[in-house]
Amino acid sequence: MSLAAGLPRWLLIPAALGAAIVLVPIAGLLGRVPWARLPELLTTEASLDALVLSVGTAGVSTLLCLLLGVPLALVLARSAFRGLALLRAIVLLPLVLPPVVGGLALLAAFGRNGLLGETLELAGIRLAFTSVAVVLAQVFVSLPFLVLSLEGALRLGHRRYEQVAASLGASPSVTLRRVTLPLVLPAVGAAAVLAFARALGEFGATLTFAGSYQGTTRTLPLEIYLQREVDPDAAIALSLLLVVVAVAGVLLTTVRRASR
Repeated sequence: MSLAAGLPRWLLIPAALGAAIVLVPIAGLLGRVPWARLPELLTTEASLDALVLSVGTAGVSTLLCLLLGVPLALVLARSAFRGLALLRAIVLLPLVLPPVVGGLALLAAFGRNGLLGETLELAGIRLAFTSVAVVLAQVFVSLPFLVLSLEGALRLGHRRYEQVAASLGASPSVTLRRVTLPLVLPAVGAAAVLAFARALGEFGATLTFAGSYQGTTRTLPLEIYLQREVDPDAAIALSLLLVVVAVAGVLLTTVRRASR
């Protein structure tokens, strides 16, 4: 292994320990996978229900994150107004909040007696403990990942191309559509993959705000939690599935960054 110029060799020791903290538990999980029973465990009715629900809701939440997060990242990256730092801190707050606290916040906002939920309830719209609640919980926790990743890309040296387009008479909307978005499209794709992986693995906010009802709100992480006591092999098999999806997402992101 060769280190970058100027880095002392002793850095390899804490770096290796840091990597081991992540790698050893994953290796332990892989060592306990019941490979012979894997197809059987992944195709039970409960597992398939959880898989279909997780992939479906994570896909919808990723789409919502793109529709809302890309404009939000643009505003945060390209604006300058009083309160911008506070707005950024609030947007990124779910990154540091315990997921259960996020679920309680969603209940306080959209629950039957919540800030907006009471009005929605009078209109015949119930969000808590439904599949829509799963999507809202996933958006709440994954939107900051997309915004944080994309905001960094939007701060790179793309402004000169936008300035050239503006000098040629392009309107802000045309510049956004024809210049800005194509330039950051790889970053948008990587951010979407991260948001999807985070949504797929969401647990605490979903359990608190949506509950655990098979086929309706019981996602893969919730199914893993329930199977942990009933059938540990099934929990390990489903955990492997989530690990594979997460690794694929991280690899796609790192490959994109390495190719820049």
